Amino acid sequence: MNRVRVEEGGEFLANGEAGHRLVIADRGADVGVLHTRPTIGELAEKLDMTQQGASKAVAELERLGYAERLPDPHDARIRRVTLTSRGHEAVTAARHARAAQEEHLRQRFGTTALDAARTLLAELLDDLGGTAAVQRREVRPPR
Repeated sequence: MNRVRVEEGGEFLANGEAGHRLVIADRGADVGVLHTRPTIGELAEKLDMTQQGASKAVAELERLGYAERLPDPHDARIRRVTLTSRGHEAVTAARHARAAQEEHLRQRFGTTALDAARTLLAELLDDLGGTAAVQRREVRPPR
């Protein structure tokens, strides 16, 4: 079952502020994939799910006020999915939380160790042939 999980408040942001967390739960993808204004078909392909599953996930995001479907500027028959201002706020909150987590790790392990770990992981990813997929944001979760 493909569904959207939305979590608000709690401890999502490291500084304790109320935040948002949007995940297409069974795919491990965040709503940041909507920055390209995909069609449902394009979104389904990017998330490796059916169009029906993507459509249901987008409908849930719409119901919660995080996304909307708008006509394509060049072809009104095509509907594109985009984030609303609430959706953009959620993405911004996630980026702030990520930065806070990075700072926490730097404080705990030190800049040298964290940079060495990041370099090692990047080299492993490259050796395993995954760098291009990460750069395109097309990494699929393990099955």
